[in-house]
Amino acid sequence: MIACTKDTAVVILSYNGRKWHELFLPLIVAEAHTGYEVIVVDNASTDDTLSYVQENFPSVKTLQIAINRGFANGYYEALNQIQAKYYVLLSADFEVTQGWFPPLINAMQRYTGLAACQPKVRYWREREYFEYAGAGGGFMDKWGYLFCRGRIFNDLEKDEGQYNDDIEVFWASGGCFMVRADLYHKMGGLDPDLYAHMEEVDLCWRLKNAGYKIGYIGQSTVYHVGGSVISYGSPQKLYYNFRNSLILLLKNEKTTKLLWLFPLRLVLDGIAGLQMMAGGKFKETATIIKAHFHFYGSLGKWLGRRKAAQKLVTHRDKSGIYPRSIIWQYFALRKKQFSKLKWEPKRLD
Repeated sequence: MIACTKDTAVVILSYNGRKWHELFLPLIVAEAHTGYEVIVVDNASTDDTLSYVQENFPSVKTLQIAINRGFANGYYEALNQIQAKYYVLLSADFEVTQGWFPPLINAMQRYTGLAACQPKVRYWREREYFEYAGAGGGFMDKWGYLFCRGRIFNDLEKDEGQYNDDIEVFWASGGCFMVRADLYHKMGGLDPDLYAHMEEVDLCWRLKNAGYKIGYIGQSTVYHVGGSVISYGSPQKLYYNFRNSLILLLKNEKTTKLLWLFPLRLVLDGIAGLQMMAGGKFKETATIIKAHFHFYGSLGKWLGRRKAAQKLVTHRDKSGIYPRSIIWQYFALRKKQFSKLKWEPKRLD
């Protein structure tokens, strides 16, 4: 058990991440004086990640996990061994900036009911642009599809200061995710069986269903390399996109909505598979089918998770839910920037 002497533990889950630590850990450690401790969790790496960190960063505390069971399970195991008031889950392929932390901790202390938040996430390779994983804050449309300010599907916006505000969102990026430790544990933490994708959305949804707020803090900026663990556009990512999306809906959506939403999502997923097949992407179509079979094959387990999640519901906060279809807006109406949606998220207060 690691008991932090500061309120915040910045916890970096790492698998064969030495190259990222060489690049990014020096500034993370240099900024620790602003109020946090750094903990690197080695997720059963097969390289010398752990010894490199221990030898070169003596102020950094370390944990080692014996078996790599993925991102969600790695954090699930690690955070059960770390005592702090706040956690920041920071992926190894994130570069922080000078002064990145104070706006986040100030927001957690200032805004009533704020359970978790994220900074602005920009693209490490094209630094003027927002990045896929979180961008300017995460949202969900009325049919359960996820998108961000600054990134709708694969279209990235240039950051021109348009999202420097503090707002309520539906979900915060798991790549740089600050959360109150007591609420994290009260809500059951990350679902280890999601493996790696949307696990932070699931946790945010549970927090919102319990009456808490999720925030985006625009005065804090970090950069994300992206695709360093599961490549964007890969069959593996496609699989988790489709499977985990169904799991999230089943666990967290109200029953009356599920009765019509689930059949609709089956139709839409089928259309997506047919479109890929028509484009010669047979492997991708097979991946979607596989995701559905695996979801229904474990339906009993997911229904059990739904039962546990529904016991924690006190108030279904709809802030951060876009009241229209993002698919229709994007593909039919060609609205590829958030500003074109003519919809404003709620400011934090």
